[in-house]
Amino acid sequence: MKKTDIGGQAVIEGVMMRGHKSYAIALRKGEEIIIKKEYAVPLTRKNKFFSLPFIRGTFALIDSLVIGIKSLTYSAEVFEEEESIEPTRFDVFLQRIFGEKLEDILMYFSVIISLILSIVIFFIGPTYVADYARLFTKNTIVINFVEGALRVLIFILYLLLIAQMKDIKRIFEYHGAEHKAIHCLEHEEELTVENARKYTTLHPRCGTNFLFIVMIISIIVFSFLKWPSLYVRILSRIFLLPVVAGVSYEVIKLAGRSNNKILALFVYPGLLLQKITTKEPDDKQLEVAIASLKSVLQDEGGREFESI
Repeated sequence: MKKTDIGGQAVIEGVMMRGHKSYAIALRKGEEIIIKKEYAVPLTRKNKFFSLPFIRGTFALIDSLVIGIKSLTYSAEVFEEEESIEPTRFDVFLQRIFGEKLEDILMYFSVIISLILSIVIFFIGPTYVADYARLFTKNTIVINFVEGALRVLIFILYLLLIAQMKDIKRIFEYHGAEHKAIHCLEHEEELTVENARKYTTLHPRCGTNFLFIVMIISIIVFSFLKWPSLYVRILSRIFLLPVVAGVSYEVIKLAGRSNNKILALFVYPGLLLQKITTKEPDDKQLEVAIASLKSVLQDEGGREFESI
């Protein structure tokens, strides 16, 4: 089985796939599949510094957030048009002020807000709560472990909560379709619904897996730190985030191309979490994922199985 670094994400009623030169968003509207393709070279391929091991993880994460939010925004706009939602006065005001740059401004604003919320919920919050563990122990390793355990617990509860939402369940089905299509490509089978259907919805390079690995790596990295004042702890977590992201990225890339049993055991909990974030897709959803993947492959020129 060959390994590829092509991947993607589920969007509203569709799938986005990304290659080395382009990304394609395929959406289903009734019996029709709409495909939008954009040409964009990943940040890690634009600059040698950005592609260095343990450095590239941070830039790959930022790149993924930008493309991911763009794709989600586009899919939302397609179905908003279908519902004929009138723009508000505020929308008109923003359009008048920023003009054609409005979409990019809103997209980068969304990325910044997403990062801030993630840091507050998954890093600052657990750090603050874990401070109460000092009432029972002065061992900083134990306190840091409590902090990490809280972070993992919040993450799992968050996934379980959003999985109950009807719209999110649909997205998780498309998430499963995305993984099945990638498995079909890696097994060098013809990209058809029949071939893709038999594969698992779980994949080691999934974003869910990456986030879980971030949680685990953060426990290891932060365990070496002392337990000073709240503000110093918060700053240390923020400044070390690129380190955590960089190490986590290397782990998930290695997991994507290796059959090492120890590594497989390390990423196994992340695969189990995908049982929450992926659902079994129907054939129409598989058609969408395959259409998106085929569109991206048109630009690869045999590069889809480059080293990952």
